[in-house]
Amino acid sequence: MGKRKLSLFSLLNGAFLILFSMSMLYPFLYILIYSLNDGKDSMLGALYFYPRQFTLDNYAQVFHNPKIWQAYRITIMRTLLGTILHVSLCTLMAYALSKKTLPGRTFFTFYIFLPTIFSAGFIPYFITLQKLHLVNTFWVYIIPMLFSFFHIVIIRTFLQGIPEELEESARIDGYGDFQIFLRVILPLSGPVLATISLFNGVAHWNDWFTGTYFVSDKSLIPVQTLLQQMLTEAEALSSSMQRAAQQGGQTMNNNVAGATPESLRMALLVITVFPILCIYPFLQRYFVKGVMMGSVKG
Repeated sequence: MGKRKLSLFSLLNGAFLILFSMSMLYPFLYILIYSLNDGKDSMLGALYFYPRQFTLDNYAQVFHNPKIWQAYRITIMRTLLGTILHVSLCTLMAYALSKKTLPGRTFFTFYIFLPTIFSAGFIPYFITLQKLHLVNTFWVYIIPMLFSFFHIVIIRTFLQGIPEELEESARIDGYGDFQIFLRVILPLSGPVLATISLFNGVAHWNDWFTGTYFVSDKSLIPVQTLLQQMLTEAEALSSSMQRAAQQGGQTMNNNVAGATPESLRMALLVITVFPILCIYPFLQRYFVKGVMMGSVKG
């Protein structure tokens, strides 16, 4: 009876997990199908498992804008550089704070914790960036995101779990603090560093706010901000074309007629999410381990 119950439970549990996984994956599949289908045809509905009228016009209209490539270059540069600097500086800070012998350890911990409680608001933040000459520069994407108290705490807690005997043996071999950090601590910190890299990389990639309010130079606009602008323009164009059609205006171009703001929105969403979906599987095995081992323990 025990084996039968276990087998039945395994069967039901497996079926439930499969259905649950499909319920999470299907929205992504639907977005992909919608983006590969003719926009006008998609408005008819009943689009479930495959494109009814396959077309790449939605993607062609998105990539037709020559600014898209410059925006992708800015986004990739800020994501790579910002993530590397963020992880490096947060790890150095966490390593220092993990040492009980650090003078002023409590003060420094409170100093970096204080800004997480209080926020002066948007206008003082903008004035601060302006006084630092960061507004309308590439570094406005990098410098404000260099530190995160939450990430420092995760890394510090992870480092505190590394046996002190490893550092003591390294010191006997003649290693200094920086050599211990590079040759002992970093090789053992792969899971938590991969987790923090994923957190910060996704934050950089998805950030549209900074490019909208702190950058006016169009050559420095990231892809998220540009795609938002393109979507707004597409909706305005669609509305003007509908009014022109109702008033008996000129015949619309076939490519434009085949796309709708909704189909363009789906194509933009695929373009935005696809790079992260490609990277996440390679970091997923470190993700859970890094969060659990670097979580705050009582």
